[in-house]
Amino acid sequence: MQTELLQDTYFKILDKPINVQDVLDAVRAPECGGLALFLGTVRNHNHGKTVHWLEYEAYETMAIKKMQQIAGEAMQKFPAKKIAMVHRVGKLDIGDIAVAIAVVTPHRREAFEACKFCIDTLKKTAPIWKKEVFEGGEVWLDACQH
Repeated sequence: MQTELLQDTYFKILDKPINVQDVLDAVRAPECGGLALFLGTVRNHNHGKTVHWLEYEAYETMAIKKMQQIAGEAMQKFPAKKIAMVHRVGKLDIGDIAVAIAVVTPHRREAFEACKFCIDTLKKTAPIWKKEVFEGGEVWLDACQH
């Protein structure tokens, strides 16, 4: 079954720092008590190497469409009322937020499950790539590799 694109929520690719409060505000719903937030940040190591920074690139229009599609799928699987997804592009330093996903549902368990589904699916399917700059070199990876 083809999932329609969800357009009435908050989906963005940004070249500036992610404002977490904007992400949270986008999913507020007074009838829901569960709000799960995932923040993916740049860490200082990967596979035993010291990471200096990351650079992200995205095919923006396709990435936004993929975010909308993922949110639509999550809303079919879980009682999610609203979903927001934001991914940053450009050079990110250690500690910077690379991705933020927020989901609001009536109860906490479904919020956690829906949020996990969204980040896992985004990492597997979105046209977003990262270059990892580390001691001794650099390498382009799928943004989703861990």
